[in-house]
Amino acid sequence: MSLKPIHCRLPVVMLGLLLCVPAWADRFADKGSRQHDHEHAHQAVIRGEVRPLAEILARVATEVPGEVVDVEFEREQWRGAKRWVYEIKIIVADGHLLEVLVDAATGRILEVEED
Repeated sequence: MSLKPIHCRLPVVMLGLLLCVPAWADRFADKGSRQHDHEHAHQAVIRGEVRPLAEILARVATEVPGEVVDVEFEREQWRGAKRWVYEIKIIVADGHLLEVLVDAATGRILEVEED
């Protein structure tokens, strides 16, 4: 089975991610005042602190082609600095699952590792 390039499936991926937002919200419903992942991402995009997910996915697709199966938005310590990152899981053509860590502010890929 061959995988289509991500840009061919991007509208489907984006729709899938939008449909997942309620599920992500449920994951944090019992955490008291902690904001939901999507709220953090939305507010950070509005403030200009991070790039929109669609832009990040398009950029990553050129360097790590495959099928996006999961995306997380987190605040992480990276080389001495706290930063927002997108953690993107991608199934590549040979069937391996990769985790791609992307600096959400710049879109720069920080790390690619097999998951």
